[in-house]
Amino acid sequence: MARVRLSSDQRRLAGGVESIDVDVSTVAELVAVIQDRFPQLAARLGEGMSVAIDGEVMSNADYEPLSADSEVYFLPPMSGGA
Repeated sequence: MARVRLSSDQRRLAGGVESIDVDVSTVAELVAVIQDRFPQLAARLGEGMSVAIDGEVMSNADYEPLSADSEVYFLPPMSGGA
């Protein structure tokens, strides 16, 4: 099963859960499962959020495949620069 690692802010919205193991084949399916389990967290997993799958950061990852041993992080939008 793919494992989603949650940041401290995301954990707060998921009732303290640190990681979620999910049997899905794409990021879009993963987000759907999270929406069902943790509606408060689901609101944060959308616009401007990047996804890191096995260390590779992607901005449009909805249809990226996930394997049984994938590790997934949802990354908040970055801002700044000079």
